[in-house]
Amino acid sequence: MAHPHLPSTEAAVTAIREIAEEFRLEMIVTDDIGADQTSRRTSSGAFAVLDPDGSLPHEAYVELGGSPSLTVRVFPEDDATIAVEGIDFADVPRDAVPAFLRSVLGGLAHVKGRFFPPGWWLIVPLPGDETYKELVPGALLTPWMNRNVR
Repeated sequence: MAHPHLPSTEAAVTAIREIAEEFRLEMIVTDDIGADQTSRRTSSGAFAVLDPDGSLPHEAYVELGGSPSLTVRVFPEDDATIAVEGIDFADVPRDAVPAFLRSVLGGLAHVKGRFFPPGWWLIVPLPGDETYKELVPGALLTPWMNRNVR
């Protein structure tokens, strides 16, 4: 399923803000603007603010209050890293961030265990048969994860 296109980091933050209002969650946003401020711009020169093409890169870090613990880091390269209860889902397309958050906050995300090899997986299904899975290190399930074991 194609997700609505979010052309910029600010568009993604606006979409996250709407979800936070819908689920009545507090939201804290930290913006890093300029090549010298964004985390992935290690190759930019000292005090270089613009990219070589003249654009101004924008990265945002968003913390959502409530349970589960959610943080989103939106990068200028059209992707994001979403942490759910400390479990990082890297390389989530920026356009999929709102659907990902709705899935987690709407109760679709769950934890699934395996006997062999032993382990727990945090699974976040999105509309259109798109699913994100990450291994929960050790057996460290949070109370939210324990409530969502299937």
